[in-house]
Formats: sequence, C-alpha cells, structure tokens
Amino acid sequence: MTDTRQARIDASSRATLGKAADENFPVAPFFLPRAWRDDLMAVYGFARLVDDIGDGDLAPGGADARHLGLDPETAQDRLAFLDAFEADLRRVFDGTPRHPLLQGLVPTVRRCGLTPEPFLGLIAANRQDQQVGRYETYDDLLAYCELSANPVGRLVLGITGTDTPERIRRSDAICTALQIVEHLQDVAEDLGNDRVYLPAEDLKRFHVTESDLAAPTAGASVRALIAFEAGRARDLLDAGAPLVGSVHGRLRLLLAGFTAGGLAALDAITDAGYDVLTGPPKATKPSLMRQVGAVLLRARREG
Repeated sequence: MTDTRQARIDASSRATLGKAADENFPVAPFFLPRAWRDDLMAVYGFARLVDDIGDGDLAPGGADARHLGLDPETAQDRLAFLDAFEADLRRVFDGTPRHPLLQGLVPTVRRCGLTPEPFLGLIAANRQDQQVGRYETYDDLLAYCELSANPVGRLVLGITGTDTPERIRRSDAICTALQIVEHLQDVAEDLGNDRVYLPAEDLKRFHVTESDLAAPTAGASVRALIAFEAGRARDLLDAGAPLVGSVHGRLRLLLAGFTAGGLAALDAITDAGYDVLTGPPKATKPSLMRQVGAVLLRARREG
C-alpha cells in the first residue's frame, strides 16, 4: 500500500493483509500499476477481514473489535460483530469509517466509483455462514456463491474500469468456480466447523454420508463425489475463460492468474486421487505457471 494508507494500518490489520500470500492466486502482483495494487489490496483487506470475522479467525488481542466499538462480550457474537462491521462499511461511503482497513478502502471507493452492493454481498455471505451449514441443492450452493465469491470479481472489474455485463457474467463463472474449488480443498476443515458445502442431493447420489467425510482418508464414494464437483468447477472455469481474452495488457495477465490458480488447484485435487480428506491439496508453482501459459494461449486465440 502507499505510505499514506500504510500509516493507518495497525499490527492486526497488517496480519490480515499478510494472509494474501496463502491464497490460491496472486492478489495484487508486482506487474500491475501501483494504483491498481493499492486498490486490490484494499479490497482484499476488506474481504479477508469479513471472512475472518465470520470464521472467528481474527488476530489475537481484540483490536478489530475495539476499532468497531465492540466490548469483549459482544465481540464473541459473530452476528453482532458482522452487524458492526456492516455499519462501518456503510461509513466508508461518507468517508468516516473507524476500522483502519476500511479507512484504507475509502480512496479506492472514491477513485473507482464503487458501490456498496458487492461489499454488502460478502458480509451477507458470512452472516449466512452463521445460520446455514448445509446446502440441499447445487442451485442453493450457487446462490451462496453469488454472495460469497462473485462480488470479488465484480470489484476487480470495477477497479480496472472494465465492467460490462458480458464480462461480469464471465467473471461470475470464474469466481463461483474458485469458491467451489476452495470448498473441495477444505472439506475436512469445513466439517470441523459444522459446515458442508457439498450439496446434499449430491451426497445422496454418490451414497456419501457426513461420517464418510469425517474419515481420515477418502473412500471410493467420496472420491467419486469430489471428482464430480471438480468437474463442475472446471466447466465453470472453461465458461469464464473468455473473460481473459476480452481484456488486454497487464489486466489480461492478472485475470489469467486468477483462472489458472483455480485450474492448478483442480490439478492438485486430481493428482491427490480426489482424496481431499488427508489435507487440502495445494497447487504447485510449476502447475500454476503451466496453467497461466495455457490460459494466455487460449486468450490470444480467442481475443
């Protein structure tokens, strides 16, 4: 971030931003213009923090709650925490937020003309996580991804001034796919948090129970289920890939990185024999670079 924004960031917020290094795809790579990098990191800080509130994974010390005016007891209530965070998000649009990460978001919102809706969608997704732990159908899961994932792509397009209806549609497909891939990587962790993002109708179809998902390794039925869901994610990435060819320059490389990150993670799941219960399969750097090249080659052909 620029020096002005960095001056506002405390240790807790720096820890939140530092999680960018653990994502499946580059958040704000070096080759982008400095203004874009600053704006993308500002949006990432918001998105990461709202997820951490929803997951109860905040930095120790309680600084985030104090910034929002929450006492320690109220801060234990994730819904109350999200409500306070939403109130502060709304203050971004009149320039008076309290949390340092939201203060850092103000210049981005003003420069790029961003609206509250995608930010509110991400908060709504985390609020839903506190109330809904199972999804009956694939359509139900897609509706969740509309809140939890698709706003991120829309914000990237807004920051770069490239948001058109067709690009938004393609971006939504990529973002939904990335969310599904993350769910597949984190089946065991999510179950430990009493959440299952595999549609119940698919568990029944493949004769998989939640006890099967709690096993140390995946049996044949679980592997078949994961392979099926991975195929859906791959189809979504394929449907969204023309987005990359619709833009140019460094933005093309950024979007190729997002798409390739999902493809490389799917490769890792495949290489693990679809056994995601022993630990989250992670993409290797060679696989990521190979997929970036493939996505860019397709973009040149289609662009």
